[in-house]
Amino acid sequence: MKELEARYLERLSQLYPTIAKASTEIINLQAILNLPKGTEHFLTDIHGEYEAFSHVLKNGSGSVRRKVDDVFGNTMSSRDKQSLATLIYYPSEKMDRIRKEEENMEDWYKITLYRLIEVCKRTASKYTRSKVRKALPADFAYVIEELITVKSEITDQESYYNSIISTIIRIGRAESFIIALCELIQRLTVDHLHIVGDIYDRGPGPHIIMDKLMDYHSVDIQWGNHDVLWMGAAAGQRGCIANVIRICARYGNLDILEDGYGINLLPLATFAMNTYRDDPCTCFQLKGEQNYSQSEQQMNMKMHKAISVIQFKVEGQIIKKNPGFGMEDRNLLHRVDYERGTIQLGEHEYQMLDRNFPTVDPQKPYALTREEEDIMERLERAFLQCEKLQKHMHFLLNKGGLYKVYNNNLLYHGCVPLTDNGELMKVRIYGHSYQGRSLYEVLESYVRKGFYAVDGREKERGKDMMWYIWLSEGSPLFGKDKMATFERYFLAEKETHKEKKNAYYNMLEDESVVNRILAEFGLPEEGTHIINGHVPVKSKSGESPVKCNGKVLVIDGGFSKAYQKETGIAGYTLIYNSYGLILAAHEPFESTEAAIEKESDIHSDSIVVKRALQRKQVGDTDVGRDLKEQIHDLEILLEAYRSGRIAERL
Repeated sequence: MKELEARYLERLSQLYPTIAKASTEIINLQAILNLPKGTEHFLTDIHGEYEAFSHVLKNGSGSVRRKVDDVFGNTMSSRDKQSLATLIYYPSEKMDRIRKEEENMEDWYKITLYRLIEVCKRTASKYTRSKVRKALPADFAYVIEELITVKSEITDQESYYNSIISTIIRIGRAESFIIALCELIQRLTVDHLHIVGDIYDRGPGPHIIMDKLMDYHSVDIQWGNHDVLWMGAAAGQRGCIANVIRICARYGNLDILEDGYGINLLPLATFAMNTYRDDPCTCFQLKGEQNYSQSEQQMNMKMHKAISVIQFKVEGQIIKKNPGFGMEDRNLLHRVDYERGTIQLGEHEYQMLDRNFPTVDPQKPYALTREEEDIMERLERAFLQCEKLQKHMHFLLNKGGLYKVYNNNLLYHGCVPLTDNGELMKVRIYGHSYQGRSLYEVLESYVRKGFYAVDGREKERGKDMMWYIWLSEGSPLFGKDKMATFERYFLAEKETHKEKKNAYYNMLEDESVVNRILAEFGLPEEGTHIINGHVPVKSKSGESPVKCNGKVLVIDGGFSKAYQKETGIAGYTLIYNSYGLILAAHEPFESTEAAIEKESDIHSDSIVVKRALQRKQVGDTDVGRDLKEQIHDLEILLEAYRSGRIAERL
């Protein structure tokens, strides 16, 4: 052990070769520990709604407006503060409009620059100069640093600032400088972003959201079942590919695949139009508001049916290949009487709403036709070879996982599967039983194997496991006894559509159960929280996102427009700053245009979930714990220098 410590100290001495350098680093790290904790921003279940997502990202769920209020208090009108906040969110677009209305732009530039500099000073005050310096835009780094740094050696600071600002305006750089300041304020207002699952499906722009996240300064992602579905599709798993295309077709978003990712759907469209030419496909109506012509809508519905039938066949093959999944009851095509148009489910026989299945052989219902096989082969190649999709999915792999413990908060998308008596539910995965944390970890390992495993068998298992995570009863990201896709399409009887939720969702007010989950993930009972999404909180029915006296926060409030009639709002987001936890309930986002033109921010009702008795510092966080360990190691190095055990590298 002593030999290992000596080797470690020798390596450390290469980074800090003298007593002076080691001492300076200890002082610097100690100073960081005493700074206010950075602001964390939590979003979940974005579901492709990129305009609302982008706006919430820009305003930090109200954090930017709170900074403006903190700086200007009662010295500015509410309208002026909102106008300044809108400028910070959309600087270029807002100035385009102001230029048409403002008579004296020079005065406006001067007033606005002073205001933005004051907000910038406030947002930068909780960071070290080094961290702020790294965030500064290259073109204006020196000037911004001069303007936001108090210079005690300059007696007439006002004159000094006036001179800099006047020069910026005189040489025609005011607007570029304003944009740079606004983007810096956005950047510094939120220190770290958590996405607690489901970036994909339903909304029109998940690919745009992924591009934004890839450019974001600090982010982690807890995968949702919809994200893992797309990951499986990118890995070439046929059940995942079919589900991805079906959902895009159902919500009228096939252009995500065609335009966003360049995946050719023409073979599927041609097959669908030929196979279902005279079929109205009424069971495959599109959801949401559509801007399609009648002919386009008909084609989408036919494609919707074609890929759905292919999906049921492909899934039947996966279930047969993996009997350990225990999902034989979800194979339904062989239960259909194709002549009478009925299906036998348990002891009941149901009349089907659609009895036209020209591609299904009743003797071999799960076999693809030659044309269907050709389509799936082409789609599989297209998903595997799509450079942009692969880049997005590898970003999810690099920045994400199935759960995360961060600053005493446990983050996951769905649920920790429980039995009806509140115990951790055992789930069989390829012949072994797992529960709680070990279940999350084995499933995550198989997702990664689906992309990276060298062994062909393990890679195939990993790909199939991504489909399993999407819809299995044992999946913590799904958390229901079945996904009743077939029944919802083909049966009118509502009892067949019912998907029973895991017991977890009925036990979120039971503190003993919540404490058991926290302990399973290595967290204490006090001062910790579970933050998750997946199941929308029905606010209009009086349901609260705050469970178990604040220990559990379910922050899926309906970002997706498809859920907003049910929830009554447009999503919850969560802010965790140095003062505590703030939950924001958002009203629906009208449009980016309205946000700029009318200065109509998303109206949010903020709920203080937990207020800190003392303002939290970096030293109270996970980063602080790591810094304290570094300080401890450096102090040992310092002692080694002073005792002569290690020589300084002068």
